[in-house]
This record gives sequence, structure tokens and C-alpha cells, in this order.
Amino acid sequence: MKMEPRLTLVTLGVRDLARAVAFYRDGLGLEKDERWDEIAFFKMGTVILALFPRDELAKDAHVSPEGSGFSGVTLAHNVATEAEVDALLDYVGTVGGKVIAPAEQKVWGGRSGYFTDPDGHLWEIACNPGL
Repeated sequence: MKMEPRLTLVTLGVRDLARAVAFYRDGLGLEKDERWDEIAFFKMGTVILALFPRDELAKDAHVSPEGSGFSGVTLAHNVATEAEVDALLDYVGTVGGKVIAPAEQKVWGGRSGYFTDPDGHLWEIACNPGL
């Protein structure tokens, strides 16, 4: 059996669910599915972003909740113009995110920069003319 080439859900383990929900819902303007209190779901096109308490997510996956540094994963949000990259990175810094790498021109022909959410999950904001 082979896996179908699609991604349906990304779950982020968070230390404080209320704080994380406030960042993504109130700060970034994502619409939360209000049917659950112990986990948060946000529709992002055809993919759902879920927030779940980090310790509970680790327990569910049978792994240690400890971890630090770069996890080897980034999430990306592509925008239509290079100006939007700069504007969104500026905005994220005002609602609880931390800009890690300011926007810059990339060798692949676009512009991008990086921020982290309050739990340190790394996001890239990019304008990629090739997508």
C-alpha cells in the first residue's frame, strides 16, 4: 500500500493552548473551529492547522515532550507580492511572533523571511514567483 500524495493536517505541540490560540486566531486572523476546547483546529485551504498541548501530543505519539533548538521543520505561507512578505513579517512582530530572519531577496528568485510563533515553531513568509 502506498501513501497518497496529500497533506491533510499539521499539528503543533504548544505549551499554552490559550496563548497559542490567541496568536493564531486573534493575531493572525485564522478562523478557529469552535467545537473543541482541548485542541484547536484552523482551516488553511485544504490543510488543517491543529494546536494541541505539547505534553499531550508527545504522550499520544509515545515520545518525550522535551526538545530544543531547530527541529528540522518549517511551515511556509506564500503571498502574492514581495511587499506582502515585508508587511506580514512586520505585522507578526506586533501580535506575539518573533521575527528570526528579516525578509531578503533569495537566490531562487523570490523574497522571504522567517518568524516563530510563541512556542518557537518556525514559519517562512515567502513570495515565490515559481509557485
